Amino acid sequence: MSYKNDCFIKTLLREQTYKTPCWMMRQAGRYLPEYRATRAKAGNFMNLCMSPELATEVTLQPIDRFGFDAAILFSDILTIPDAMGLDLTFEEGKGPIFRKPLTTEAEIRNLRKVGMEEELGYVMDAVRMIVKELDNRVPLIGFSGSPWTLATYMLEGSTSKEYTKIRGLMYSNPALLHALLDQLADVVIDYLNAQIVNGVAAVQIFDTWGGLLSKECYKEFSLRYTQKILNGLIKTYKNQEIPSIIFTKNGGAWLSEQANVGANAVGLDWMTDLDHARALIGNKVVLQGNMDPAVLLSNPEIVRAEVKKVLDKFGVGGGHIFNLGHGIFPGIDPENVKAMVDAVRELSPAYH
Repeated sequence: MSYKNDCFIKTLLREQTYKTPCWMMRQAGRYLPEYRATRAKAGNFMNLCMSPELATEVTLQPIDRFGFDAAILFSDILTIPDAMGLDLTFEEGKGPIFRKPLTTEAEIRNLRKVGMEEELGYVMDAVRMIVKELDNRVPLIGFSGSPWTLATYMLEGSTSKEYTKIRGLMYSNPALLHALLDQLADVVIDYLNAQIVNGVAAVQIFDTWGGLLSKECYKEFSLRYTQKILNGLIKTYKNQEIPSIIFTKNGGAWLSEQANVGANAVGLDWMTDLDHARALIGNKVVLQGNMDPAVLLSNPEIVRAEVKKVLDKFGVGGGHIFNLGHGIFPGIDPENVKAMVDAVRELSPAYH
């Protein structure tokens, strides 16, 4: 498929482009007044995720407003555990909560099988609808949480400061945790492949909580399963190569390991030095990131200066996708996002 704007895909495939592509984690989100209006129409977050029409609407909002170089499917990483029977809900001020978290070995070993066009059919309906509405303007990114990150929520029942349940299981019964992670990797492979078949042009695996781990535990309990997923993904569909991105928050200490698992790109948080990352792994993978999301709390002049700093840090040449180092905060002024996108568009050609 050819896109009117193919800068993002070309960059992932190491083809020459005239500028640095730009998209933003959580680009469809609460900082946008149009998103808040659509969410109010939906009634709650899960209704918004489970309505293909409304998910399509919010996916396209930042594309229409800012002209990002890629769209990302509006959904949530926790759709998979919800489909496995853990009963996901979102409470204001508390975030995601599972009413039926995993508490016994029997529950872990007898998780519900998930049908991609059954329990998760609403996601695939959204993918098909978004692709149709985008009409080849820009590519659509599909995504999933990593098995480690999904398992943290499934065992803790919600977000946590210490994640003591999963970290305790990691030492007290590693075989059981591996059994859970292995099951989740298989489901994520099916989930991402279903998204690919339905039209996404690239996929990203979010490992939000991999940064909790020591290097050895990260390799054994997180990266190992990310690699299993990458090995199981559809690499080419309808004569189009389907590139992949991996992102571990607080994963800057393990860049070399991340560069060797088969992803096309590695996402960097804002605590990682972009120039160091390029020197270390830029010859193996494309780098994505990594402006501090807090920059967007400032003003357009400061945003523009900080964008230039990120571009300077990466330096001249291809192989860089501009993004934040994590998701945008809910209270950001959209004008600062516009300033970021405009600055990347106007300043980055000088580096190519």
